[in-house]
Amino acid sequence: MNIYEMLALIAFGYVLKRLFKSEKPFDYIRILTNDILLAFFVFGNVASKDLGYLLSIKTVFIYVFLVIGISLGSSYLYGRFVLKNDPWAGALMVLSVYPNTAALGFPIASLFLDDITPAILYSTTNSLIVIPIVTFIAAHYSSGGASLRRSIEKALKFPPTVANLLALALVIAGIRLPGWIIEPIKTIGWWSIPLLIIYFGSRITLSRFELRKFLEVGAFRIAIPFIFVFLTLRNASPEVFYSVLVEASMPPAIAANAILAQYQLKAEEAISVTFVLTLIVIGLFMALKALL
Repeated sequence: MNIYEMLALIAFGYVLKRLFKSEKPFDYIRILTNDILLAFFVFGNVASKDLGYLLSIKTVFIYVFLVIGISLGSSYLYGRFVLKNDPWAGALMVLSVYPNTAALGFPIASLFLDDITPAILYSTTNSLIVIPIVTFIAAHYSSGGASLRRSIEKALKFPPTVANLLALALVIAGIRLPGWIIEPIKTIGWWSIPLLIIYFGSRITLSRFELRKFLEVGAFRIAIPFIFVFLTLRNASPEVFYSVLVEASMPPAIAANAILAQYQLKAEEAISVTFVLTLIVIGLFMALKALL
């Protein structure tokens, strides 16, 4: 899926919302994508890998952990000492940690590279790590700071989290499922991407847009990771540098907004900020490509 197809699906979702005033069709889309298709997508992509694959990522693999740590740590400290008891602190952490590395990251990486394999490695590894993290954060903050046990239990009720942990257990145990099982799962799961984008488009509203929240998400999700990667990895090979630079500084994932909606945690504010940041990031990287 390229950038123009993604924008068309966002517009399609927006038009659908204007045509259908009832929320029920969009609730069905959210349930179908969040509880079923996204679980298939996560399981199929993780379970199709092996332990050797995970260990071969090297620099890309290391930077996934570094960027997650920087975004999570900085947004957590900001939320604790500046936002304090505001539920937006939890939403900010989710948006800061979960970038749109696939639907948007792959097309943008292809602007700079013929082979985007490192970008794919970054994206799959990133998703494997962040899905349980952001699900726990959303569950915890939506419960008003519930106990650790209750937050974990609530997070584990989200099917993609269970699918991710199950697939990871298979990979670590060295169990490879045959292609006739994995490929249909991946094919079914792929439909979560266009449906999530359509759902995202149906949620777009700038009535809840706030400049402060826009700047906060832009800083922790885009600016800080971009500067870190640019300063520390610019001497690496172009394939690694541009892949990590693009993927690490993508705007929040549409799936992150879906998770916030699942737990009723500032989803409307998050979607308005994500929409504006997505358009800005597309423009920035297309301008960067034109200058190179």
